[in-house]
Amino acid sequence: MNISILTLAVVFLLIAVRQIGSARLQIWQIMLGGAALVILAGDISLRDAFHAVHFDVIFFLFGMFIIGQAMEDSGYLTHVCQALFGRAKSVDALVLAVLFTMGIGSAVLMNDTIAIIGTPIMLLLARRNGISAKLLLLCLAFAITTGSVMSPIGNPQNLLIALGGNIGNPFLTFFRYLFAPTIVNLFMAYLLLKILYKKEFRRTELEPGVEEIRHVRLAKVARLSLILVIFLILAKVSLAVARLFVPLPFDFRLTYIALVGCSPILIYRFMSKKKAYRFHILRRIDWYTLVFFASMFVLMESVWQSGFLQHLLSSFSLKVTGVFVIMILSVGVSQLISNVPMAALFLPLVLSAGAGAKELMALAAGSTIAGNLFILGAASNVIIIQHAEKENHGQSITFLEFAKAGIPLTILQTAVYLLFFKMI
Repeated sequence: MNISILTLAVVFLLIAVRQIGSARLQIWQIMLGGAALVILAGDISLRDAFHAVHFDVIFFLFGMFIIGQAMEDSGYLTHVCQALFGRAKSVDALVLAVLFTMGIGSAVLMNDTIAIIGTPIMLLLARRNGISAKLLLLCLAFAITTGSVMSPIGNPQNLLIALGGNIGNPFLTFFRYLFAPTIVNLFMAYLLLKILYKKEFRRTELEPGVEEIRHVRLAKVARLSLILVIFLILAKVSLAVARLFVPLPFDFRLTYIALVGCSPILIYRFMSKKKAYRFHILRRIDWYTLVFFASMFVLMESVWQSGFLQHLLSSFSLKVTGVFVIMILSVGVSQLISNVPMAALFLPLVLSAGAGAKELMALAAGSTIAGNLFILGAASNVIIIQHAEKENHGQSITFLEFAKAGIPLTILQTAVYLLFFKMI
């Protein structure tokens, strides 16, 4: 067993423990240390390490983080979401609204962005209406994980698969294979939560309310950025449809959607009269997550170059291009190494085995809904838990409470996706 594999094992052990003596380690620090170790050990050259980083993914995340931060700072998205959820007059209506609003929102703004913004909204709704915060936090977690499946920009692993898999028409491909089963699975989440939290669903009257926008000008700019993102997504889809009938000589990358979308916010901030606020949003975005992803790409490339994974799978004689095998492996392995590293490891494997669009969509679906099984299956779950503990006096969802709902939900959702894949 070479240094890359040993480093990978140590990295994920440390991520699970997060403690060395009295030192509390951050996930990005652990992953950065792992990447640095394989470079220093010579398991991957500096040149290969640089080329291993998917800069399209990094720049896309950068742009979306800026948009999400502007929405959070201005209070715009909180205002919109609260206005939508405030109309719900029963717990049934509220849970359905959260599932589909946050689910569809994660397909556009990426699940981690919605997790950051959505957690305080769920806690506010729980306090205002006397509803269990655990119910709404689980609802949020399942909504953004499930909803993000149907979009190439819904989560980092989908973006990685869309870009690394060279999918020609990513929005149409994801829509064709994953839209219908994802809608069904959002309803599955509603039915399961209603069974597990039936006492909470007995409340019939909820308190309406709307949150005020904190920064009007920034909210207007953030809204413009959101409109730009939606417009560019529609333009990308329209070009893909038009190309089916007429050969077009131009197109644009998915990364441009985020970079062009965030440009009004950057221009507005740089033109601020107060020097202290010019770099305010840039300072507050989640730079550590970007470091985590860049480091992860380097470490996973080193593992891939070692040939260990290819040899291990070949020894079991598994057909890695089979949809069933891909789905089951995606869900299972994601619990050990999280879904983004899993997708980064398996993508070159299934591509080298000749996987097509259906197999890539199975990888996207499996690696994403794996986040519904256990808390550590998705970074968005960790974000929700950490934010909830910070905002709710240490009260949040335990590992077992999450698993009690997550295990049956993931089994049902996996069955639904497999059924739809068989029908297509």
